[in-house]
Amino acid sequence: MEHPFIGKLDDISTQELSEKTNELYQKLRIAMSSGNGHLCNQIKMAISTYEAKYQERIRQENGNDDSDYQNNVDIS
Repeated sequence: MEHPFIGKLDDISTQELSEKTNELYQKLRIAMSSGNGHLCNQIKMAISTYEAKYQERIRQENGNDDSDYQNNVDIS
């Protein structure tokens, strides 16, 4: 699930996505130690958004874009 308050991440470099994810994990540790469950959920949602964009970017950079196979159905 993507965080609703995070805008488009297209202009952010892959390195910046990685750094932001690491920063959010540090904030998550602090939120977990303070026992703030609602804040933890918000941070986890933000992490999910940044990680999804990071994975998408890595697939594109490596030439493993699965867009050619989106209409195929696995029947095995």
